[in-house]
Amino acid sequence: MLLYFILIFLLSFILIKATDILIVNFEALSVKTKIRKFALTGLILGLATSLPEFFVGLSSALEDKSILSLGNIMGANIANLSLVVGGAALIGGALKVEGIFLKKDVFYAFLAATAPMILLTDKVLSRIDGLILLTLYVFYQIIIFSEEKHLQEFKKTQEMGVIHRLIRKMNHLETKKEIGWILLSIVILLFSADFLVRAAVKLAVILNLPLILIGLLIVSVGTTLPELVFGIKASKDKQSSMVFGNLSGSIAANATLIIGVVALISPIRIQAFASYLLATMVFLIIFGLFYFFIRTKHRLDRWEGLTLFLVYLIFVIIQFRSL
Repeated sequence: MLLYFILIFLLSFILIKATDILIVNFEALSVKTKIRKFALTGLILGLATSLPEFFVGLSSALEDKSILSLGNIMGANIANLSLVVGGAALIGGALKVEGIFLKKDVFYAFLAATAPMILLTDKVLSRIDGLILLTLYVFYQIIIFSEEKHLQEFKKTQEMGVIHRLIRKMNHLETKKEIGWILLSIVILLFSADFLVRAAVKLAVILNLPLILIGLLIVSVGTTLPELVFGIKASKDKQSSMVFGNLSGSIAANATLIIGVVALISPIRIQAFASYLLATMVFLIIFGLFYFFIRTKHRLDRWEGLTLFLVYLIFVIIQFRSL
Protein backbone atom coordinates (compact mmCIF):
# COMPACT_ATOMS: atom_id res chain seq x y z
CA MET A 1 0.00 0.00 0.00
CA LEU A 2 2.78 2.43 0.94
CA LEU A 3 4.61 1.54 -2.28
CA TYR A 4 1.58 2.47 -4.40
CA PHE A 5 1.11 5.74 -2.49
CA ILE A 6 4.75 6.64 -3.17
CA LEU A 7 4.40 5.55 -6.80
CA ILE A 8 1.29 7.72 -7.33
CA PHE A 9 2.97 10.83 -5.95
CA LEU A 10 6.18 10.09 -7.87
CA LEU A 11 4.21 9.75 -11.11
CA SER A 12 2.32 12.94 -10.25
CA PHE A 13 5.68 14.71 -9.90
CA ILE A 14 6.74 13.40 -13.32
CA LEU A 15 3.43 14.64 -14.75
CA ILE A 16 4.09 18.09 -13.31
CA LYS A 17 7.67 18.27 -14.63
CA ALA A 18 6.56 17.12 -18.09
CA THR A 19 3.79 19.74 -18.01
CA ASP A 20 6.34 22.40 -17.05
CA ILE A 21 8.62 21.43 -19.96
CA LEU A 22 5.66 21.49 -22.33
CA ILE A 23 4.47 24.93 -21.18
CA VAL A 24 7.97 26.48 -21.31
CA ASN A 25 8.64 25.25 -24.85
CA PHE A 26 5.12 26.03 -26.00
CA GLU A 27 5.55 29.58 -24.71
CA ALA A 28 8.95 29.94 -26.41
CA LEU A 29 7.43 28.69 -29.67
CA SER A 30 4.57 31.17 -29.33
CA VAL A 31 7.02 34.04 -28.79
CA LYS A 32 9.06 33.15 -31.88
CA THR A 33 5.98 32.86 -34.06
CA LYS A 34 4.65 36.14 -32.60
CA ILE A 35 1.28 34.70 -31.55
CA ARG A 36 2.06 34.73 -27.83
CA LYS A 37 -0.84 36.84 -26.52
CA PHE A 38 -3.54 35.33 -28.69
CA ALA A 39 -2.49 31.76 -28.01
CA LEU A 40 -1.76 31.97 -24.30
CA THR A 41 -4.30 34.32 -22.76
CA GLY A 42 -7.54 32.66 -23.78
CA LEU A 43 -6.81 28.99 -24.44
CA ILE A 44 -3.36 27.80 -23.39
CA LEU A 45 -3.17 29.04 -19.79
CA GLY A 46 -6.18 27.23 -18.36
CA LEU A 47 -5.68 24.16 -20.54
CA ALA A 48 -1.93 23.83 -19.95
CA THR A 49 -2.23 23.50 -16.18
CA SER A 50 -5.02 20.93 -16.76
CA LEU A 51 -2.80 18.68 -18.90
CA PRO A 52 -2.19 16.17 -16.06
CA GLU A 53 -5.97 15.75 -15.63
CA PHE A 54 -6.32 15.39 -19.41
CA PHE A 55 -3.73 12.63 -19.76
CA VAL A 56 -4.96 10.80 -16.65
CA GLY A 57 -8.48 11.00 -18.12
CA LEU A 58 -7.30 9.73 -21.49
CA SER A 59 -5.46 6.78 -19.93
CA SER A 60 -8.36 5.88 -17.62
CA ALA A 61 -10.83 6.01 -20.52
CA LEU A 62 -8.67 3.79 -22.72
CA GLU A 63 -8.35 1.28 -19.87
CA ASP A 64 -12.14 1.38 -19.27
CA LYS A 65 -11.66 3.00 -15.84
CA SER A 66 -13.27 6.33 -16.74
CA ILE A 67 -14.87 6.65 -13.29
CA LEU A 68 -11.35 7.41 -11.98
CA SER A 69 -11.20 10.42 -14.28
CA LEU A 70 -14.59 11.68 -13.03
CA GLY A 71 -13.30 11.50 -9.45
CA ASN A 72 -10.07 13.21 -10.48
CA ILE A 73 -11.91 16.05 -12.26
CA MET A 74 -14.36 16.65 -9.41
CA GLY A 75 -11.55 16.48 -6.86
CA ALA A 76 -9.39 18.83 -8.97
CA ASN A 77 -12.17 21.42 -9.29
CA ILE A 78 -12.84 21.28 -5.54
CA ALA A 79 -9.10 21.62 -4.92
CA ASN A 80 -8.86 24.55 -7.37
CA LEU A 81 -11.45 26.50 -5.36
CA SER A 82 -9.96 25.62 -1.98
CA LEU A 83 -6.36 24.38 -1.98
CA VAL A 84 -5.18 26.36 -5.01
CA VAL A 85 -6.84 29.76 -4.67
CA GLY A 86 -6.91 29.44 -0.87
CA GLY A 87 -3.23 28.52 -0.78
CA ALA A 88 -2.38 31.38 -3.15
CA ALA A 89 -4.15 33.88 -0.87
CA LEU A 90 -2.70 32.33 2.29
CA ILE A 91 0.92 32.30 1.10
CA GLY A 92 1.01 35.17 -1.41
CA GLY A 93 -1.33 37.59 0.36
CA ALA A 94 -4.74 39.03 -0.44
CA LEU A 95 -5.90 38.58 -4.04
CA LYS A 96 -7.71 41.52 -5.59
CA VAL A 97 -10.54 40.82 -8.03
CA GLU A 98 -10.02 42.92 -11.14
CA GLY A 99 -11.62 43.32 -14.55
CA ILE A 100 -14.66 41.28 -15.59
CA PHE A 101 -13.93 38.27 -13.42
CA LEU A 102 -16.86 38.86 -11.04
CA LYS A 103 -19.33 39.66 -13.80
CA LYS A 104 -18.51 36.97 -16.37
CA ASP A 105 -15.73 34.52 -15.53
CA VAL A 106 -17.27 33.24 -12.27
CA PHE A 107 -20.60 32.68 -14.00
CA TYR A 108 -19.00 30.84 -16.94
CA ALA A 109 -16.84 28.70 -14.66
CA PHE A 110 -19.86 27.78 -12.52
CA LEU A 111 -21.92 26.80 -15.58
CA ALA A 112 -19.06 24.68 -16.90
CA ALA A 113 -18.47 22.95 -13.55
CA THR A 114 -22.15 22.11 -12.98
CA ALA A 115 -22.79 20.89 -16.55
CA PRO A 116 -21.51 17.30 -15.97
CA MET A 117 -23.31 17.20 -12.61
CA ILE A 118 -26.62 17.97 -14.34
CA LEU A 119 -25.94 15.39 -17.04
CA LEU A 120 -25.12 12.81 -14.36
CA THR A 121 -28.57 12.94 -12.71
CA ASP A 122 -29.26 9.54 -14.30
CA LYS A 123 -25.89 8.27 -12.94
CA VAL A 124 -24.53 7.83 -16.48
CA LEU A 125 -22.43 10.14 -18.63
CA SER A 126 -22.99 8.81 -22.14
CA ARG A 127 -21.18 9.57 -25.39
CA ILE A 128 -23.98 12.01 -26.27
CA ASP A 129 -23.36 13.75 -22.94
CA GLY A 130 -19.67 13.85 -23.83
CA LEU A 131 -20.48 15.60 -27.11
CA ILE A 132 -22.66 18.09 -25.24
CA LEU A 133 -19.76 18.90 -22.89
CA LEU A 134 -17.33 19.31 -25.78
CA THR A 135 -19.80 21.64 -27.49
CA LEU A 136 -20.05 23.67 -24.29
CA TYR A 137 -16.26 24.00 -24.20
CA VAL A 138 -16.24 25.28 -27.78
CA PHE A 139 -18.93 27.83 -26.88
CA TYR A 140 -16.91 28.81 -23.78
CA GLN A 141 -13.85 29.51 -25.92
CA ILE A 142 -15.91 31.42 -28.49
CA ILE A 143 -17.26 33.64 -25.69
CA ILE A 144 -13.77 34.21 -24.27
CA PHE A 145 -12.26 35.04 -27.66
CA SER A 146 -15.23 37.17 -28.71
CA GLU A 147 -14.16 39.84 -26.24
CA GLU A 148 -12.88 42.91 -27.99
CA LYS A 149 -9.23 42.58 -27.00
CA HIS A 150 -9.07 39.00 -28.27
CA LEU A 151 -10.75 39.93 -31.55
CA GLN A 152 -8.22 42.71 -32.11
CA GLU A 153 -5.33 40.37 -31.41
CA PHE A 154 -6.84 37.71 -33.68
CA LYS A 155 -7.25 40.17 -36.58
CA LYS A 156 -3.69 41.35 -36.08
CA THR A 157 -2.29 37.80 -36.25
CA GLN A 158 -4.49 37.00 -39.25
CA GLU A 159 -3.15 40.00 -41.14
CA MET A 160 0.42 38.87 -40.46
CA GLY A 161 -0.25 35.41 -41.86
CA VAL A 162 -0.06 33.11 -38.85
CA ILE A 163 0.00 29.78 -40.66
CA HIS A 164 2.61 30.87 -43.21
CA ARG A 165 4.85 32.32 -40.50
CA LEU A 166 4.47 29.25 -38.30
CA ILE A 167 5.54 26.88 -41.11
CA ARG A 168 8.46 29.14 -41.99
CA LYS A 169 9.65 29.36 -38.38
CA MET A 170 9.42 25.58 -37.94
CA ASN A 171 12.26 25.18 -40.44
CA HIS A 172 14.66 26.89 -38.04
CA LEU A 173 16.85 24.63 -35.91
CA GLU A 174 15.94 26.23 -32.54
CA THR A 175 12.24 25.91 -33.28
CA LYS A 176 12.69 22.24 -34.23
CA LYS A 177 14.42 21.70 -30.87
CA GLU A 178 11.43 23.18 -29.02
CA ILE A 179 9.00 21.09 -31.05
CA GLY A 180 11.09 18.03 -30.13
CA TRP A 181 10.84 18.89 -26.41
CA ILE A 182 7.08 19.41 -26.77
CA LEU A 183 6.66 15.98 -28.40
CA LEU A 184 8.92 14.33 -25.80
CA SER A 185 6.98 15.89 -22.91
CA ILE A 186 3.69 14.66 -24.43
CA VAL A 187 5.11 11.12 -24.63
CA ILE A 188 6.23 11.34 -20.97
CA LEU A 189 2.77 12.64 -20.00
CA LEU A 190 1.11 9.71 -21.76
CA PHE A 191 3.29 7.04 -20.16
CA SER A 192 3.29 8.53 -16.65
CA ALA A 193 -0.50 9.03 -16.77
CA ASP A 194 -0.96 5.43 -17.88
CA PHE A 195 1.14 4.10 -14.98
CA LEU A 196 -0.59 6.49 -12.59
CA VAL A 197 -3.99 5.05 -13.53
CA ARG A 198 -2.69 1.49 -13.10
CA ALA A 199 -1.24 2.34 -9.67
CA ALA A 200 -4.51 4.02 -8.62
CA VAL A 201 -6.51 0.93 -9.64
CA LYS A 202 -4.16 -1.34 -7.65
CA LEU A 203 -4.42 0.96 -4.61
CA ALA A 204 -8.22 0.92 -4.85
CA VAL A 205 -8.17 -2.89 -4.81
CA ILE A 206 -5.79 -3.04 -1.83
CA LEU A 207 -7.78 -0.51 0.20
CA ASN A 208 -11.12 -1.86 -1.04
CA LEU A 209 -12.17 1.67 -2.04
CA PRO A 210 -14.22 2.79 -5.07
CA LEU A 211 -12.12 4.25 -7.89
CA ILE A 212 -14.02 7.53 -7.80
CA LEU A 213 -12.83 8.06 -4.23
CA ILE A 214 -9.20 7.39 -5.18
CA GLY A 215 -9.58 10.00 -7.91
CA LEU A 216 -11.28 12.48 -5.57
CA LEU A 217 -8.82 12.35 -2.71
CA ILE A 218 -5.47 11.08 -3.99
CA VAL A 219 -4.97 11.47 -7.74
CA SER A 220 -6.59 14.93 -7.81
CA VAL A 221 -4.08 16.32 -5.30
CA GLY A 222 -1.19 15.28 -7.53
CA THR A 223 -2.71 16.55 -10.78
CA THR A 224 -3.69 19.90 -9.21
CA LEU A 225 -0.14 20.77 -8.17
CA PRO A 226 0.62 22.73 -11.40
CA GLU A 227 -2.31 25.06 -10.65
CA LEU A 228 -1.14 25.43 -7.03
CA VAL A 229 2.46 26.26 -8.02
CA PHE A 230 1.25 28.72 -10.67
CA GLY A 231 -1.25 30.32 -8.27
CA ILE A 232 1.31 30.86 -5.49
CA LYS A 233 3.89 32.30 -7.89
CA ALA A 234 1.35 34.62 -9.53
CA SER A 235 0.02 35.81 -6.15
CA LYS A 236 3.55 36.60 -4.91
CA ASP A 237 4.09 38.62 -8.11
CA LYS A 238 0.82 40.49 -7.36
CA GLN A 239 -0.75 39.07 -10.54
CA SER A 240 -4.13 38.22 -9.03
CA SER A 241 -5.88 38.44 -12.40
CA MET A 242 -3.64 35.60 -13.61
CA VAL A 243 -4.64 33.51 -10.57
CA PHE A 244 -8.36 33.99 -11.18
CA GLY A 245 -8.00 33.64 -14.95
CA ASN A 246 -6.17 30.35 -14.58
CA LEU A 247 -8.76 29.22 -12.01
CA SER A 248 -11.75 29.76 -14.30
CA GLY A 249 -9.91 28.36 -17.33
CA SER A 250 -8.85 25.19 -15.49
CA ILE A 251 -12.33 24.55 -14.06
CA ALA A 252 -13.93 25.02 -17.49
CA ALA A 253 -11.39 22.76 -19.23
CA ASN A 254 -11.71 20.06 -16.56
CA ALA A 255 -15.51 19.93 -16.49
CA THR A 256 -16.21 20.20 -20.23
CA LEU A 257 -13.27 19.38 -22.50
CA ILE A 258 -11.55 16.70 -20.43
CA ILE A 259 -14.56 14.87 -19.01
CA GLY A 260 -16.25 15.23 -22.43
CA VAL A 261 -13.37 13.44 -24.18
CA VAL A 262 -13.36 10.75 -21.49
CA ALA A 263 -17.11 10.11 -21.82
CA LEU A 264 -16.78 10.03 -25.61
CA ILE A 265 -14.15 7.27 -25.38
CA SER A 266 -15.65 5.35 -22.45
CA PRO A 267 -19.08 6.30 -20.97
CA ILE A 268 -19.02 6.88 -17.20
CA ARG A 269 -21.33 4.98 -14.84
CA ILE A 270 -21.46 5.96 -11.18
CA GLN A 271 -21.49 3.14 -8.63
CA ALA A 272 -20.34 4.79 -5.40
CA PHE A 273 -23.13 7.37 -5.60
CA ALA A 274 -22.76 8.53 -1.96
CA SER A 275 -19.15 9.68 -2.53
CA TYR A 276 -20.15 11.42 -5.76
CA LEU A 277 -23.13 13.15 -4.11
CA LEU A 278 -21.00 14.36 -1.20
CA ALA A 279 -18.38 15.73 -3.61
CA THR A 280 -21.10 17.54 -5.57
CA MET A 281 -22.49 19.13 -2.41
CA VAL A 282 -19.03 20.15 -1.19
CA PHE A 283 -18.22 21.73 -4.56
CA LEU A 284 -21.40 23.82 -4.42
CA ILE A 285 -20.64 24.88 -0.82
CA ILE A 286 -17.02 25.82 -1.61
CA PHE A 287 -18.06 27.67 -4.75
CA GLY A 288 -20.70 29.56 -2.73
CA LEU A 289 -18.13 30.51 -0.09
CA PHE A 290 -15.59 31.55 -2.69
CA TYR A 291 -18.12 33.73 -4.53
CA PHE A 292 -19.34 35.31 -1.27
CA PHE A 293 -15.77 36.16 -0.24
CA ILE A 294 -14.80 37.84 -3.52
CA ARG A 295 -18.20 39.53 -3.95
CA THR A 296 -18.23 41.34 -0.60
CA LYS A 297 -14.88 43.17 -0.79
CA HIS A 298 -13.67 42.39 -4.33
CA ARG A 299 -10.70 40.52 -2.92
CA LEU A 300 -9.78 37.25 -1.22
CA ASP A 301 -8.03 37.83 2.12
CA ARG A 302 -5.63 35.48 3.88
CA TRP A 303 -8.19 34.36 6.49
CA GLU A 304 -10.69 33.62 3.70
CA GLY A 305 -8.06 31.54 1.90
CA LEU A 306 -7.47 29.67 5.16
CA THR A 307 -11.23 29.07 5.50
CA LEU A 308 -11.39 27.53 2.01
CA PHE A 309 -8.34 25.41 2.84
CA LEU A 310 -9.98 24.13 6.05
CA VAL A 311 -13.23 23.32 4.23
CA TYR A 312 -11.22 21.09 1.90
CA LEU A 313 -9.67 19.27 4.87
CA ILE A 314 -13.15 18.74 6.37
CA PHE A 315 -14.31 17.32 3.02
CA VAL A 316 -11.43 14.81 3.02
CA ILE A 317 -12.14 13.74 6.62
CA ILE A 318 -15.87 13.28 5.96
CA GLN A 319 -15.19 11.22 2.84
CA PHE A 320 -12.94 8.83 4.76
CA ARG A 321 -15.27 8.63 7.75
CA SER A 322 -18.20 7.77 5.48
CA LEU A 323 -16.47 4.59 4.26
